[in-house]
Amino acid sequence: MNGVRELVFRSRFRRGLWAVVAVAATGALLTALALAGGGGPAPLLAAGVLCLGTALAALRPATGEVRADAHGIHTRHRTVSWADVTDLRVRIKRWPRGQESRQILVAVRDRRAWQLPQPTGWGSDDAYFEDALDSLRALHRRHGTPRSDRVVLVSQRTAGRGSPWPPVLCVLLLVCAGAAAWSVPRADDTTRAWESAVPCTASVPAEDRRECLTTVPAVIEATVDQGPKKGGRLYFADDRPMDALSVSEDAAQEFQAGDQVTLTVWRGDVMEVSGSRHVWREHVSPPGDLAVVAAVLALLAGYPAAQTVTRLRWRRLPDGEVLPSALPYAAVLAATAVWLLPLVYRHPTDLLDSSTAVTWGLAGTTATLALTALAWRATRVRLPGEVTVPDERGEVFVRARFLESTDYNPDGFGTHIALGGDGPPAVTPGPDRYGARTVPARRLTLIRVRRPQEYDGDSVPRSWHVAEFDDDGTPVRLAAAPADLARVLRALETTATLADASTPGSDR
Repeated sequence: MNGVRELVFRSRFRRGLWAVVAVAATGALLTALALAGGGGPAPLLAAGVLCLGTALAALRPATGEVRADAHGIHTRHRTVSWADVTDLRVRIKRWPRGQESRQILVAVRDRRAWQLPQPTGWGSDDAYFEDALDSLRALHRRHGTPRSDRVVLVSQRTAGRGSPWPPVLCVLLLVCAGAAAWSVPRADDTTRAWESAVPCTASVPAEDRRECLTTVPAVIEATVDQGPKKGGRLYFADDRPMDALSVSEDAAQEFQAGDQVTLTVWRGDVMEVSGSRHVWREHVSPPGDLAVVAAVLALLAGYPAAQTVTRLRWRRLPDGEVLPSALPYAAVLAATAVWLLPLVYRHPTDLLDSSTAVTWGLAGTTATLALTALAWRATRVRLPGEVTVPDERGEVFVRARFLESTDYNPDGFGTHIALGGDGPPAVTPGPDRYGARTVPARRLTLIRVRRPQEYDGDSVPRSWHVAEFDDDGTPVRLAAAPADLARVLRALETTATLADASTPGSDR
């Protein structure tokens, strides 16, 4: 590195730029063809817009270039001096099927972190990306003042950088829920009108015949079964009273060519097809079904809303710390669904007109508020030093794990630590002393206790704390629930003190 004066990073897949150009050209051509035809067909226009969007999203990383020298970091649109850079971080973006991409974030003093277009890493063991990151950090150490020695990993789980999708998804679900709720009164009117409709008589004027039932004879010419979940179609002889009618899969299988049927028409639509072997009726959505759909969509919107609230609540945490999980709020939403969905199904339009429904709703709302308070408490952040250590009574086994393999935790076999009793603290593979390995308390020097960070891995629960030790020059991490970790640290300190006191010459 001593001889390097400038670093230049470009996309490793420069040949892919031609693929981006080809996708963009295809998208532009499809969009132009669709617009030339009056905005259709819709699939052609959708394919064109999708190709253009994909090309535009891939254009920046494919053409991005980053230079770094003694003066700072330079891109085509921005330059930042090393004096203003407080840290270089790594942003992890996880994709389906376990894949992940990594990019470098430049933390700038008094400004938002800035993501570099290059270099980009794929996977946790990308040697090219690691070498590029090491080179940039070496330049930063030489010409600037890094805030931390360890690379801070930022992901959707951490406080440093969130995803815009939870609030967007929440708004979309609420809009859909509002649309479904708005259609409930109309569905109620339609259901009541259909249930009260009577056959038309000769005295009914022609302009009022839409509201009564008209029967029309017809002969089925052919039936088509379009397969599961696609329904079927009935074709009528001489296209009378219509060419074809979409029906259910069962109806397409039961009716046969040549069957004489009677069609019941209401408000211009065929509502029933009646034959000698089968009767098909059009499904009329009752208001209760639409009310349940609206309630389900509103409840689904609650989870991304809880994720957004949790992130805003703890936005002042260090960027690399993992945020509490929003799963406790999912339990609240599930419990709310237990009382809300039956309520809105039975009372879709007269919720406030029934004393039973009002009592039911008030009781359910009270329970939901109580559970929400518990979820709010369960998602709190307990900082190191805010934990009360309980008194030990006899031997206990606490859930705790050393995250590194050591001689007292070979191959990471330990899941518990035994405290109290007749022996010193020991790592055990379960809640008993079978296969226990004594923890060398005198070798361990506590460095700090912190909350979980991204590099600790997904196996560490978000509510746990992590203690960092120096084990004769080797860094070791111990993870446990806050109160359990405090008990382990107290036991290790006591054991080390007793061992020092029993060593000859320790008082000199």
